[in-house]
Parts: sequence; C-alpha cells; structure tokens
Amino acid sequence: MTDVLRRGRASLAFSFFAQGATFALLVTRIPAIQDRYGVSDGLLPVFLAAVPILAGVGSVTTEQLVKRIRPSVLLRWSQPVVLLALLGVGAGDSMAELAVALGAFGLGVGALDASMNMLGVSLQRTYGRSIMLSFHAAYSLGGIVGASLAWAGAHWHLALWVSYLPVVAVLLPAAFVGSRWYVDGGAPGAEVEGEGAEAGSLVFKLLLPLCLVMTFAYIGDSTVSNWSAKYLKDVLGSSEQVATVPYNVYMVMCLVGRGIGDLGVRRFGAVAVVRLGAVVAAVGFGVVAVAPGAGVGMLGFTLVGLGLCVLVPQTFAAAGRLFPGASDTAIARLNVFNYVGFLIGSPLVGALGDAWSYRGAMLVPMVLVLVTLVYARSFAPQEGRYGDGHERARTADVGRGSNGL
Repeated sequence: MTDVLRRGRASLAFSFFAQGATFALLVTRIPAIQDRYGVSDGLLPVFLAAVPILAGVGSVTTEQLVKRIRPSVLLRWSQPVVLLALLGVGAGDSMAELAVALGAFGLGVGALDASMNMLGVSLQRTYGRSIMLSFHAAYSLGGIVGASLAWAGAHWHLALWVSYLPVVAVLLPAAFVGSRWYVDGGAPGAEVEGEGAEAGSLVFKLLLPLCLVMTFAYIGDSTVSNWSAKYLKDVLGSSEQVATVPYNVYMVMCLVGRGIGDLGVRRFGAVAVVRLGAVVAAVGFGVVAVAPGAGVGMLGFTLVGLGLCVLVPQTFAAAGRLFPGASDTAIARLNVFNYVGFLIGSPLVGALGDAWSYRGAMLVPMVLVLVTLVYARSFAPQEGRYGDGHERARTADVGRGSNGL
C-alpha cells in the first residue's frame, strides 16, 4: 500500500510539473504569439482575459463532473487537452484558430487545476501530514523549466510550433502513462451533510475567507508576473536585460519556499506558516515600493516569492480540512478565485500605476496580502481531522487508484 501512495504522489507531482512548464511556455511567449497572429495591442487584453474566464468555467464544470467521475479521470484527460491546445496555439494560422486553441486551453486548465489539487488534498489526508507544498514546488520547477525553454526558443528565433512540439511530445505520453498511478480519495459525489440552501450558505460562509486569501495571493502573483520587468526598467532605471531577472528570481524563491514549506507546516502548523508567509510577502512589496534602485527592487521581489509561495497550497489544504466529506466540491469552488485574482491583479496595478504611480500601486498587493493575517485562523486544523497538532500514522485507506476505473 505504501508503494501505491508513493507512485500516486510521484505521478501527481509530475502532473504539477508538466502544468507549470506548459503554462510558462504560453505566457512567456505572448509577444511572439501576438506577432504570429497579428493581434493588436487593443485586442490582446481580450484574448488574455478570456483564458482565466474560461478556466473559471472549467473549474465550475469540474465541480459538477466530480459528482459522477473521479478526479483522476478528469485529470487524465484534461492534461492532454491543455498540452495539445498549447501546440495548437503555436501551429495555427488565423485569428479564429488562435481563439479556439486558447479557448480549449482555458477550459482545460480550469479542469486540470481543480482536479490536480483535489488529488493533492486527498493524498495529503491519506498521508496524514503536510505534502501539499511539495506538489506546488513541482509546479514552480516546471515553470522555471518552461520559461527557460521559452527563452531558448526566443533566443534562437524558433517558430512557436518548433518550440512547443518537442515539449508536448515528451510531456504528453509521460503524463498519460503516469496517470495510471493516480490515487483518488473517497467515492465521487460525496456531499456536505444536509446539503441544501441552508447547508450551501454555511459552506460558502466557511469557504469565503479562503476564497479571499486565494484572490489576494493571485493579485500579488499577477503583479509580479506582469509588472516586475516594467517596474525595474521604467521606475528603477534598470537595463532591459536586468529587468527580466526579477520574475526568474521570484520563481526560484517560490520553488525554495515550497520545497521546505511542508517541513514548516509539520513543525509549526499551517497558521504560523501562513502568517509568516504573508508578512514576508508584504515586506517584500514594501521594499519594492521604496527601492532606490534595481538591486533593492530585486531583493523585494525575492522576498515576495519566498512569502507568497506558501499561501495558495495551504489554502487548498485548508479547504480539504474544512470539508473532509466534500473536499472536491470545496476545492473546485475555491479554484475559481485563482482566476478572479489573476483577472483583477494586473489591470488594477496598471490602472493605479497610470493614474497615480507604480510605486504607490505596489502598496495595494502589500495591503491585501497583510489582510490574510485576519483570516489566518481559517487555516487551523479542525478537531477530529488530520493534522490536529500531531502527525498521525499513514492510513491504509487510500481509495482506489485510477487503474480500477
């Protein structure tokens, strides 16, 4: 049974890695995509906004599908859709083909993100100790690899499909083979006791603090991914080459923080780790806002990555603890606020930067991340559930692997 758990954990970690690489390959080549299809600057935000909106639709749809289909099945088939959609983005010729490919990518990502985190939470419950951050560390590693491959493709002036095809050719069969060892939790369709209008209202009330934390975390994340390069170049006066460094440093620190974060949760508890992460991230944004030059600015973005990286994995884990009988539903609903934060963050910072100043705009994610401290108690283990201050032994009830479906 231990081998089943290990294989399930390794195969799921690979899915997180593949998704990190895939997403990075898309977002880091946006200028090349714009040039290939002749997308105007005015139309580009429409295409970019469509992806998270459709991802939200995919996540909501997944909430309904998991009542009848195991998350492992959804993950097994949504990951190829995302990979093939990436290839479609690189191989298309017309605006209509780009729209179809991005639409498939968005819907697939929503189902993929939701089902991956569902399996991660159920595995953590089975292990009886924090392992959720390790999955998101694999995602960060994939993002670093994907961004590096995108840089190589841009450096050698490779066509998009030439850059994407080898990656898809490697990841697609590997992910599909690995999907044989996914481990599901409980039976599909598990519901909250007494579900109805009253129960649904209670569920939303309990989940709302986590939804806000998820939104704030992704506002911070999108601020770094969309504005760090411009901030260093236009505000802090760095060269264009140096301006590309902060996001890479941010991703590396996310990898480091998530790599050691599970140990911190096991030793000090989720509440302490979330509070520390929020404070470190807020200090980082504060340093960025007052930085006199590029060096200090990069230090600030480094702190943001180290602090912010723990919030999202722990938010999913907390949802699983709050609703042990309906964690899949809770995670699907919570996952929608991933995309809400992404949609709000970049336009908000850009609008404030243009109307006020980009230094002042950096204070907004700082304040929002600090608000996480108000909701930190929502991350506390619930009595009678795993992680109640003592690590329990691994359980033999690991559900069924997806092979048995």
